[in-house]
Amino acid sequence: MKKFVMAAVAGTLAGVIVTTQIAGPLLAQEDASKSNVYEQLDLFGDIFERIRAQYVESVDEKELIEAAINGMLTSLDPHSSYLSPDDAADMRVQTRGEFGGLGIEVTQEDGFVKVVSPIDDTPADDAGIEAGDYITHVDGDSVLGLTLDDAVEMMRGPVGSEIIITVVREGTDEPFDVSIIRDTIKLTAVRTRTEGDTVVMRVSTFNDQTFPNLEAGMKDAIEELGGIDNVQGFVLDLRNNPGGLLTQAIKVSDAFLDAGEIVSTRGRDPQDGERYNATPGDLAEGLPLVVLINGGSASASEIVAGALQDHRRAIVVGTKSFGKGSVQTVMPLRGDGAMRLTTARYYTPSGRSIQALGVSPDIVVQQPPTKPAGEEDEEDASSRPSRSEADLRGALDNDSLTEDERRQIEEERASAEAAAKLREEDYQLAYAVDLLKGLSALSLAAE
Repeated sequence: MKKFVMAAVAGTLAGVIVTTQIAGPLLAQEDASKSNVYEQLDLFGDIFERIRAQYVESVDEKELIEAAINGMLTSLDPHSSYLSPDDAADMRVQTRGEFGGLGIEVTQEDGFVKVVSPIDDTPADDAGIEAGDYITHVDGDSVLGLTLDDAVEMMRGPVGSEIIITVVREGTDEPFDVSIIRDTIKLTAVRTRTEGDTVVMRVSTFNDQTFPNLEAGMKDAIEELGGIDNVQGFVLDLRNNPGGLLTQAIKVSDAFLDAGEIVSTRGRDPQDGERYNATPGDLAEGLPLVVLINGGSASASEIVAGALQDHRRAIVVGTKSFGKGSVQTVMPLRGDGAMRLTTARYYTPSGRSIQALGVSPDIVVQQPPTKPAGEEDEEDASSRPSRSEADLRGALDNDSLTEDERRQIEEERASAEAAAKLREEDYQLAYAVDLLKGLSALSLAAE
């Protein structure tokens, strides 16, 4: 019995020793890590004091600290940053749809400012700035080495003032200057129109007004065509849409889905992940839908395109999207500033992340380059309408058609001519409209 007790005690002591041997190094590592962090903070304090006391010129202490904070955030990824009180106020105004500036969404790549997309009907759009352009200089000053916020600050200025930006564009041999007059940017989130029997919804941004504008615009367009029975399909144009509010992307996706997942987000902690599902109701009532995207379609645009593509609710047409698959959370800070921090990645319903990959269209359709005014090749010349029998003086009438049949033929011809004109103005959109005509014809043939 005494031997048994001694063995039990020995076992207990051995367990304590083993536990101490395992836990000891872990605690020591944790203490060392904390100590290292405090040492680094002390180092930061030493550097700050030396700059404040010994730099060749006096410094603004507040600006110095803000620069340090921003440097810490921008070292994480291109989308995390510090927002000063003024920048935070500007951001809140932008989400409401009106602000001053050039009208471009930008990011940073290889040290230069890269245009994600110009915003419709803004000074930058009117000046011919394109998605994928690189801005290398602002008013002659290089932006290389600046943070994105600093570069954007260089482009800001009073409404009505001129700015000259130097642009490098793929396919051009030399950089070129573009003059832009700053203006107040009033965003119309959605513009809706009809092309024949097709409803075209041009979504330029995702702000507070996007879904209400979309819903009202669709209603008006359907009424203009005489009811949903006269609509052959819808085109959702997301080209050069840089994104915006996640909540609005979810609402726009939900507008065309009856059920199923729209998007999910996953952060560092799996418990922080969220899923967003569609609710019953399809504003298009199941009619064919084509989504247009290009390299300027980013973030919220990609959420919508990815959700509708995965659910096979829409055919995605155009070129590969930008590939921004991360979620930024804006966190208010003391002093009215804010921090924009990347907190999650988002995933389409099939579970794919489009970060750095983008959404690949179901049908790749390039937009042909616009030819300079006055240039016309032989093909253009040969495609011009020539004279026909009906143009000849004294030509016989066609007596085999009734007035109604003649009117129908003339309407179909006018529709075909309008489609041909649209192909010259916007080839990708014309392709989408033609695709919907084909889908509508197949649907009618199947009935």
